Amino acid sequence: MKVVKFGGSSLASAEQFKKAGAIVREDKSRRYVIPSAPGKRFDTDTKVTDLLYQMDALAQEKKDFSEVLKQIKERYQEIIDGLELKDFSLEEQFEEIEKKMKEEPDPDYAASRGEHLNGRIMAAYLGYTFVDPFEMIFFDEEGMLEDRRTMRAVEKRLAEVERAVVPGFYGCGHDGRVKTFSRGGSDVTGSIVAGACHADVYENWTDVSGFLVADPRIIPNPAKIEVITYRELRELSYMGASVLHEEAIFPVRRQGIPINIKNTNCPQDEGTWIVESTAQKTGYVITGIAGRKDFCAVLIYKDMMNSEIGFGRKVLQAFEDNDISFEHMPSGIDTMTIVVHEDEFIEKEQRVVSAIHRLAQPDSVEIESDLALIAVVGRGMKSMRGTAGRIFSALAHAHVNVRMIDQGSSELNIIIGVENRDFETALRAIYDIFVLTQL
Repeated sequence: MKVVKFGGSSLASAEQFKKAGAIVREDKSRRYVIPSAPGKRFDTDTKVTDLLYQMDALAQEKKDFSEVLKQIKERYQEIIDGLELKDFSLEEQFEEIEKKMKEEPDPDYAASRGEHLNGRIMAAYLGYTFVDPFEMIFFDEEGMLEDRRTMRAVEKRLAEVERAVVPGFYGCGHDGRVKTFSRGGSDVTGSIVAGACHADVYENWTDVSGFLVADPRIIPNPAKIEVITYRELRELSYMGASVLHEEAIFPVRRQGIPINIKNTNCPQDEGTWIVESTAQKTGYVITGIAGRKDFCAVLIYKDMMNSEIGFGRKVLQAFEDNDISFEHMPSGIDTMTIVVHEDEFIEKEQRVVSAIHRLAQPDSVEIESDLALIAVVGRGMKSMRGTAGRIFSALAHAHVNVRMIDQGSSELNIIIGVENRDFETALRAIYDIFVLTQL
């Protein structure tokens, strides 16, 4: 049994809807469908979710939103007409939306209607049952998913229907109002449904044929990743690689359900499989490379720091007291480096430095900025000697100065810190040596 989720680009027009419908009908095991809101039809187009946010912003200011609402209606009507759904109408839903926006505008409610309306169209087109996630996906007072309650409710509700369409992105808040996930939340809805239904596979249909080894904006035509583990994906998505909403991993990971990232426009492509564990060897030593710019490194020096009990805790308390999370913490005998996001840290830097001096009494504290971090990730690195040496050799040949090295004990990834200006050069050098030349 498969749960299938279609992204916004896969449902942006009637033509794309037909492709998605053909995919679902082709395989009888595709029983539960999670649609996103219509995405962009072309580069200068506007996503329906963005139009809904515009409508809410006008409604909040008690301004006329009729023109934006008209655009939204036209987008959906274009899809309905293109699918030739003769006896189907969303007029009743639009009347309700207009009424609520005038009486009590709410951004979560407004944004959720994109998926809700698309779900109704998809259910009518496929002849599936429409199931509103508002009935079975619950959030607590903090806005966090009520995991167990939700899984029980979804399992119970979907046991009653053979085939269903469940809109993504939203559920019911603790106050009984519509509550949305963060952007990309349709991935999470699909994962919840797959987990609750004990699916064999969770198919995530988008506009790319799976994950790529590196960012195509930096590396032209990078190689595709055939199989990636959940842990590798977490490492890469944390460092900026984006195809799947990272919270979407957890509901299926607990049950070992594989995720298959597929391309709606090229359904014959195998895509990328995301699995718990695999004996399959990667085509290269590494699985993927990802990175982000604009980090700061706070270097703390103190003689005999290694023999002082509680020193690390005191340093980290200075960051915690200022609501700053740290990314990495490489250390030596008399030095400790705390790596943080520059935009979080910059306004509070002097308060943090003062707190470090007060709490830990170091010999000195230095701050280095304009740091970029690159993660080289791969389960194949464990069994291959000299991986780190090859990385540093490639960077030396590309005239890139390495400012930081941090390797996890799992040997699944190596984090390299370079200057912002060397970021793209470093990525290309690492990709070349592991993928192009495979020296």
